[in-house]
Amino acid sequence: MSLNGIRVVEFCHMIMGPTCGMILGDLGADVIKVEPLNGDATRRLRDDGAGFFPAYNRNKRSITLDLKSSDGLQAAKRLAIGADVIIENFRPGTLERLGLGYKELSKKNAGLIYCSLKGFLEGPYENRTALDEVVQMMAGLAYMTGPEGRPLRAGASVIDIMGGMWGVIGIQAALANRAVTGKGQEVTAALYETTVHAVAQHMSQFAVTGAPSIPMPESQRAWAVYDIFTTKDSKQLFIGIVSDKQWRLFCEEFKREDLLNNPSLATNNQRSAAREHLKPVLEKLFSSLSQEGLMAICERIGLPFAPITKPHELFDDPHLNQSGNLLDITLPNGKGKAQVPGLPLTLGGLRTEIRYDLPELGEHSREILEELGYSKIQIDDLIAS
Repeated sequence: MSLNGIRVVEFCHMIMGPTCGMILGDLGADVIKVEPLNGDATRRLRDDGAGFFPAYNRNKRSITLDLKSSDGLQAAKRLAIGADVIIENFRPGTLERLGLGYKELSKKNAGLIYCSLKGFLEGPYENRTALDEVVQMMAGLAYMTGPEGRPLRAGASVIDIMGGMWGVIGIQAALANRAVTGKGQEVTAALYETTVHAVAQHMSQFAVTGAPSIPMPESQRAWAVYDIFTTKDSKQLFIGIVSDKQWRLFCEEFKREDLLNNPSLATNNQRSAAREHLKPVLEKLFSSLSQEGLMAICERIGLPFAPITKPHELFDDPHLNQSGNLLDITLPNGKGKAQVPGLPLTLGGLRTEIRYDLPELGEHSREILEELGYSKIQIDDLIAS
């Protein structure tokens, strides 16, 4: 993969930072996850947090270090000075106070790329505490997702994940620059600005039209047919008809010449204006077919469609299984085998792979300390202390 030979040291917890490290690891980097003695807190989360650690910590090696002890901090500094990339998502100033900030480390490693993953970029909010849900609320995403008066966060940690992705993009750019100049630099990505970027289309809509965006559940869609329909067997199917060609294919397949030849339905904008009349016609038509039968028709004539799927059902998805997108991992603490989605890309026609299974807490501590030049006696003393 593209990052073979790049060493990354991860001082991260929760989702945003570990996502950044996981992507770099999947792309071939040697990612060393530095954990406190009791481990990343996501190792212990339950309920809707139980999937955080397994989802975002493959292809890493784990070392446990007590940064509050002089020996642990010294080992962390030796590790950081030898890194190509450092990623961290602590509160502003935390690692600087320990001598693990960019300014201090870059004095001994001019090529160091130092990626900070924060709640906010520099500005009036930079010292606030941020969470995925916090920034979704304050940047308009929750407003757009829920009905009017009922803001609703997205059903996955999309901003944490995208924030980690922006960190990777910045790191890749910094690595390309270092290849030319030999110099590293600081990279910062932030949750709030990530969310603002995600709602740019709604900001631009206001700039163009002068009208504020309406929450998605209540807005007038750009497409005439862009809805969830209930089928004969009481299942649901999303269907979109987003072009005049697709409208023609739909009408011909269902032998609805009356709709096809109606001049008031000739264009998408006309059909969109007639949604109140058109939607009940389609609801009645689609309710006469089973979900499987309607899906088969949509696939054959090229209409966009989707069954309403629950996340746990994706383990049985034939496309994900046959394409190699689900990767096998071993859950920590003897909890058995599981699968996680790989990166949604191929490089040279190849999918990313598992090189390192999910690490047990501190599993690679001795191995990494040996690479840093510690003797067996020194390692034993460090662990004992």
